[in-house]
Amino acid sequence: MDLQQKLEILADSAKYDASCASSGSNRGGRGTGAAHQSGVCHSWTADGRCVSLLKILMTNECVYDCAYCVNRRSNDAPKAILTPDEIAGLTFEFYKRNYIEGLFLSSGIVVSPDRTMELMLEAVRKLRETFHFNGYVHMKVIPGADQRLIDQAGLWADRVSVNIELPSDKSLRLLAPGKTKDTVLRPMNRLAQQIAAHKDERRSIKSSPAYAPAGQSTQLIIGATPETDREIIKLSEALYGKMALKRVYYSAFVPIMKDSRLPALREPPLLREHRLYQADWLLRFYGFTADELLDEAHPALDLNFDPKTVWALNNLDKFPLEVNKASYEEILRVPGVGVTSAKRILRARRAAPLKLEDLRKLGVVMKRAIYFVTAGGKYGGIKKDSGDAIKVKLLEHKNPNGQLDLFGQGERVKEGLEATVTGQL
Repeated sequence: MDLQQKLEILADSAKYDASCASSGSNRGGRGTGAAHQSGVCHSWTADGRCVSLLKILMTNECVYDCAYCVNRRSNDAPKAILTPDEIAGLTFEFYKRNYIEGLFLSSGIVVSPDRTMELMLEAVRKLRETFHFNGYVHMKVIPGADQRLIDQAGLWADRVSVNIELPSDKSLRLLAPGKTKDTVLRPMNRLAQQIAAHKDERRSIKSSPAYAPAGQSTQLIIGATPETDREIIKLSEALYGKMALKRVYYSAFVPIMKDSRLPALREPPLLREHRLYQADWLLRFYGFTADELLDEAHPALDLNFDPKTVWALNNLDKFPLEVNKASYEEILRVPGVGVTSAKRILRARRAAPLKLEDLRKLGVVMKRAIYFVTAGGKYGGIKKDSGDAIKVKLLEHKNPNGQLDLFGQGERVKEGLEATVTGQL
């Protein structure tokens, strides 16, 4: 099998890993490439820049037989493996041709977790030392690998990640019998400790080596097991708090494998995935807690409305909010107001009192915010205690032609794209 065939197989096998991101790294010194400059897989940095990454598996062979995984042991799809020299050489050649700006490297488990980590580390070490590549590298850490190997990962890679895959130990035992929650959380916790320790060291010794400067992330598969949105968001909240993760990625289960243990889905739950991302954004940037978004009586996210709008409708006693007097934290909770527009409101109102027509110019999505704010005492929505009436109006904005959209998929996808670009929730 030649290199081109290997690359086609392993790039295709890597496409189901959603946790491919590039942000937060700036490797100094001499060499080729720059992890902090924007540019085969397109990823996005925290400030919105697009970065192209070579996204591959080292091998799609695996000793595990996880029910949901296309690379599981019992799948008879073509198998391939790249050597450390091939990975390093490919990455550097692709970079020189301006195809990519970095590498996203994952792998199936070949022989054992330790052997797999050794090969991956050798590939990235050669890329750094032999080719003097200073570009971005995101490296998967293999659960069950020796602690010394895990510690090395953060020295060579800009971002590291350990995929949880499934939200509970019970689900792991059912669908991934070779894995346990402990084998996943142990390396994740170790990486969190190492990242924190190296940050402390660099505060006093500037010449200390950077350790996973872009932090760590993880991935959860959504819809393959019966866990509720509340359970998933509570888990993410705990990971952000205890492991200091940069991102939790949510991947809608793609029903490509046949197995009696898997649910019979006609299509991936993409809208649910989108709502989870919106809820996750509220946890990280808007000051919400998981318990504010979902409770035991309402464990599922609303598919018709984004989670901030649902929260606002459930807390109408807090609205309408006077934008000329409210605090930054209060303004952030208004549907249609994002982090950027909230900061603009605070700056603009120092110069002069704001009017309702000023808010749109500041980036506020008024088709949602109009029902939850006043400006100079003026309210442009409808009777504030009429939550059902507000819902009807919001649905009309989604479907302005007045025709009932039985599935709402087109408008929801459009709304999702707008939210992704603007950050306005």
